[in-house]
Amino acid sequence: MGLGNILQAQWYTDGPLARALRPLSVLCEQTARRRRRRYLDEPPARWPVPVVVVGNIMVGGTGKTPMVIWLVDWLRAQGWKPGVVSRGYRASTGGEMPHLVSADDNAVAVGDEPLLIARRTRVPVAICRRRPAAVEMLIEGHGCDIVVSDDGLQHYRLWRDIEIAMLDGRRRLGNGRCLPSGPLREPADRLDEVDFVLITEGSPAPGEFSVNIVMGEARRIGSLDELRPLTAFAGKPVHAVAGIGNPERFFVALERVGLRVIRHSLPDHHPVAPSDIAFGDGHVVLMTEKDAVKCTAFASPDIWYVPIEAMPERNWIGAFGERLRSVLNGQETA
Repeated sequence: MGLGNILQAQWYTDGPLARALRPLSVLCEQTARRRRRRYLDEPPARWPVPVVVVGNIMVGGTGKTPMVIWLVDWLRAQGWKPGVVSRGYRASTGGEMPHLVSADDNAVAVGDEPLLIARRTRVPVAICRRRPAAVEMLIEGHGCDIVVSDDGLQHYRLWRDIEIAMLDGRRRLGNGRCLPSGPLREPADRLDEVDFVLITEGSPAPGEFSVNIVMGEARRIGSLDELRPLTAFAGKPVHAVAGIGNPERFFVALERVGLRVIRHSLPDHHPVAPSDIAFGDGHVVLMTEKDAVKCTAFASPDIWYVPIEAMPERNWIGAFGERLRSVLNGQETA
């Protein structure tokens, strides 16, 4: 286990290494508070369309991407023309100038999450380090009448009308400290300021809402019409590959349906290489959809991916719709 993995484990047990880094965490918290205060004192200009940010205040996977996909699909079903903006983490394109993601793009070029969202939703997805430039592209160039930001809760150069914070209800906020002593990007009380806190594991606290993350049938990479229920892989060992923020969630979910899982954790956003998924023993490989978009060019027939869907509770859907109507009324009177 590398030093980084050891430190991350201590974020949730408050081990000695995490405690030793407390002074640095104080500096991180102070910096985060200053940036937030600057946004509140001098907010950027509002957009002529609503902007919804789906993000989190901690490192690690919280179900953000499937929630973005669900939200885009829901908005489209309500008659909206949504678009998505993203930084495009580790993308080789989408620097200072926005880039419109194509379903045929390469994950190395545009980032795994933007490519996954573009392929699943078929709506305009723009990547750029300067998210406001990406929003402008979607509004002026593609006629989007609402924009969803994939991550970006801490990107304070971007005006937002609605903030949604995702949280793993089992891990919660760990030891409650900011990086590097804890897992938080911003202080814990930042959650008091967002519009909604959505819990993807465990039970929501008062004022929070739950979102179920559900695995679908496995799909063979390169053959989208070939589906197989996960129970079809029971009885023999399977290699499970996950290069996501919280790979443990993927492994445990497979084990819950009765699979004998051989675990292979990769760093988040890892550029999957053929050697990462070649095990030479004939066992089937199951991977996350986020990882699958990075290896369609070289995947063998025994490699499958498992799509996941977000299913927010009905009460939250109603509350979000009401909040969106409130935003629209405010824009009309502004």
